[in-house]
Amino acid sequence: MTRQEALKILTILKTAYPNFYKDYSKEELNAAIDLWATMFAEEHPEIVVEAVKALICTHKYPPTIADIKEKIATITRPEQMTEMEAWQQVKAAISYYNAAENFDKLPPTLQKIVGSPNTLREWALMDGKVVNSVIQSNFMRSYKAKVAQQKEYAMLPSSTKQLIAGLTQKMSLVEDRHELHGKCAIDVDKVRKLHWVQSSGE
Repeated sequence: MTRQEALKILTILKTAYPNFYKDYSKEELNAAIDLWATMFAEEHPEIVVEAVKALICTHKYPPTIADIKEKIATITRPEQMTEMEAWQQVKAAISYYNAAENFDKLPPTLQKIVGSPNTLREWALMDGKVVNSVIQSNFMRSYKAKVAQQKEYAMLPSSTKQLIAGLTQKMSLVEDRHELHGKCAIDVDKVRKLHWVQSSGE
């Protein structure tokens, strides 16, 4: 979204809520335009306009950026499975012999929560009452949290997503270095022990 497109949307809001914006100074209006252009940089302007219009129909006061982001998510993203619907998919995938095949068929979000085919195998060996109570409850709670996390991430501005991606990459590199350092230290220790054994034998 450009500044011009952000101005168009704010004009709609000024028309719908004249009393709220009547005391806005030129500086405040420019600051609002800059903020909206930044926060909706990745959104198609027509979708933002439709979201704003939909909110105007039900909001007595101007919608916030968060309100509009949530409405955009409702308009543009397919309806999420409920916790029970997600659990039913996972429950149907529980198997000892077909765990790997069933795991691959699960949606990516459910795969992340389950973790691996081994989890499906472990659940297959458990008592059915435990699976339908403890495991179900834990899974549904994890699914609800994951969906909320994905929704919040989708609403973040592109600059924040880029920052998160950069930090994640740096952390991954640090972990890789620590792992490599640990392996090297173990190898050196093995060489020292081998040398000591050989020396002792002599």
